[in-house]
Amino acid sequence: MVVAHQPSNEQEKLRDIELPIIDLMAERSQVSKLIVKASENLGFFKVINHGVPQHVIKAMEDESYGFFSKPASQKQRAGPANPYGYGCKNIGFNGDYGEVEYLLLHTNPLSNSTISNDPTLFRCAVNGYVEAVRELACEILELMAEGLGVPDTSVLSNFLRDSHSDSLLRLNHYPPLQLLQLVNNRIGFGEHTDPQILTILRSNDVPGLQISPQDGFWIPVSPHPSTAFCVNVGDALQALTNGRFLSVRHRAMVNSCRRRMSMAYFGAPAPNARIACPHKLLSPHEPNLYRPFTWDEYKKATYSRKLGDTRLHFFRVQSDHDDLTE
Repeated sequence: MVVAHQPSNEQEKLRDIELPIIDLMAERSQVSKLIVKASENLGFFKVINHGVPQHVIKAMEDESYGFFSKPASQKQRAGPANPYGYGCKNIGFNGDYGEVEYLLLHTNPLSNSTISNDPTLFRCAVNGYVEAVRELACEILELMAEGLGVPDTSVLSNFLRDSHSDSLLRLNHYPPLQLLQLVNNRIGFGEHTDPQILTILRSNDVPGLQISPQDGFWIPVSPHPSTAFCVNVGDALQALTNGRFLSVRHRAMVNSCRRRMSMAYFGAPAPNARIACPHKLLSPHEPNLYRPFTWDEYKKATYSRKLGDTRLHFFRVQSDHDDLTE
């Protein structure tokens, strides 16, 4: 496993650890156990034999490459990302910066006709892809619930199936950088955790993703096998499992020779959905770590801070941090 560009901070160390690769066509109870174990230990894993048709993936990839290959003036017609649309280098509203351009789309039917020369074709590609990866996310969440012993195995997937789900699709493009630029420009997308429930990530065969399950250590994530999706736990799922599953910090690094493209589906609840750990996972010995909160409440706390800021500890029971807007 190789990373093209290592961070200059000597305190950071790279560890060569492969993420678990889970075959979703294997025996169901075993798959469930493997997913739970990976979610507890690393917060990241890969899935193969996932059921998302290759032609659906290719259609979305082709449309993504087509969009990012346009002149800057045409891409900017789809922006700014406020909150949905095209963004370049500036990430969010709090001064975060990276060597990335991206297109952020809500998973409800698209209305922006400036994204593609053929809006109908683009819309069909997005809707087909979102439907397929949402089903994959729901299947994984139900396997998680089974592995956790929750009687209602749809308790997690129902968040994503809600017609008012706030799920997103983000297309990221990391252009290649000249070697001389890499001294100052090696971070494509800075370290952060995903605030949603579950992320389903598809990328091309260019490495760049790194995760940090332990402070000071980074694990490069190989883009192989090429048929796999990378799955990671979000903040909301960590709260829903009372801290049993880990929402782990990660980042994207640039490549000097080849462009990297990724497509991330962020499965999120409806704005008024209540995030609270199921009683089945609580006991006198394991009291609730987090107070109940709505997705809208957590989303506002997220967007009021910088990309790399921690957020979930503000929602811990008996937290000393009660001001969510400072």
